[in-house]
Amino acid sequence: MQVTETLNEGLKRGYNIVVTAAELEDKVNEKLAEAQPEIEMKGFRKGKVPMPLLKKQFGERLLGEAMQEAIDGAMNKHFEESGDKPALQPKIEMKNGEEWKQGDDVEVDMSYEALPEIPEVELKGIKLEKMVVKPEDSAVEEALGNLAETAQDFKGRRKGSKAKDGDQVVMDFVGKVDGEAFEGGSADDFPLVLGSNQFIPGFEEQLVGVKAEEEKDVTVSFPEDYQAEHLAGKEAVFSCNIKEVKEPVAAEINDELAQKFGAEDLDGLKGQISERLEAEYAGAARAVMKRALLDELDKLVSFDLPPSLVEAEAGQIAHQLWHDENPEVEGHDHPEIEATDEHNALAERRVRLGLLLAELGQKAAVEVSDAEMTQAIMNQARQYPGQEREFFEFVQQNAQMQQQLRAPLFEDKVVDYVFELAEVAEKEVSKDDLEKAIEEMDED
Repeated sequence: MQVTETLNEGLKRGYNIVVTAAELEDKVNEKLAEAQPEIEMKGFRKGKVPMPLLKKQFGERLLGEAMQEAIDGAMNKHFEESGDKPALQPKIEMKNGEEWKQGDDVEVDMSYEALPEIPEVELKGIKLEKMVVKPEDSAVEEALGNLAETAQDFKGRRKGSKAKDGDQVVMDFVGKVDGEAFEGGSADDFPLVLGSNQFIPGFEEQLVGVKAEEEKDVTVSFPEDYQAEHLAGKEAVFSCNIKEVKEPVAAEINDELAQKFGAEDLDGLKGQISERLEAEYAGAARAVMKRALLDELDKLVSFDLPPSLVEAEAGQIAHQLWHDENPEVEGHDHPEIEATDEHNALAERRVRLGLLLAELGQKAAVEVSDAEMTQAIMNQARQYPGQEREFFEFVQQNAQMQQQLRAPLFEDKVVDYVFELAEVAEKEVSKDDLEKAIEEMDED
């Protein structure tokens, strides 16, 4: 087997690989010899089929396998000896593919972009500032107020008051299609909050302005894709007998409210809120410090980047930003999106930092544990209620999806590793200061 270098420019590499016909023949014979003891054929005992007959029967199929194994072996040996790590899967082209026939040498061209050498970084020389925010009483009280609103109750409005958006209307109703009542279209003493979108579109809006003891016919059309096929697209009339109109009132902030949220008393609930706020502030502060760290690392390192990785990253950035600006468009049903200079600059930063963090993590033996991966999959699965098991199985069978979930976990663990080595100074700031830092980070 011969491997000849044909290109070496920057990170671009090219090689010509020749596998001789004799080498292929030897590999086929080796495979046949390995399989011979287990092969049975009519007229021969198991393991006693003559080699020429085996070659005639299986040689052509094994030749393809031998060819692929020989090329893969040459590639692997090259990467072991050269120390190159391809940025993407190497491109393989068979030069004499159309004219090739059994008995000929196999000649292929291999090309790829090598990952660059990553320079050493003195992590202990990095200086960072960690923002520390203590939850203020006003923030705890504000959160308590929000909890009280979520635990709101309703009290009856004055007799004759008209229902407003957000009010609760208690009613009996009967729904009919073509003059006939349908199953599931009737209820007694049903409490409906106007604006909750609990009923089909157009229903709740027609009840705004009703009064207690009033009767109201509501006419709506079921959506074309309604789950009950016999009602889909049909017009329905609901005869509503309004019994009560109630306005929302926030729950009182007391021990009873605290117990609704699993605390023993109000002081216990305040303590829980304070801990939650502190955790939220800490998470936001970490995000700010991580951005500062990445900015510092970006200043400290400079090396050649594989053009293919930058191009792919710029394309993803352009695609994502386009969808952010056009949320109504799903999938790839849109014109081709070209990356701008701004997209390319951001892509270069991401690729450079990604390669650097990967190098730092490898040298520090950072690993994502099976338990951490399982937790990440479970967190993602919660976005698909009722389909958690299917999602879990999908991820287990999809290596690319596993990598997408593992990558941010690995990056955060590397960042934490660098935090431990860097010189970090804590600075107590206000919630407003932290929010301002987050806003400035999002604008960059």
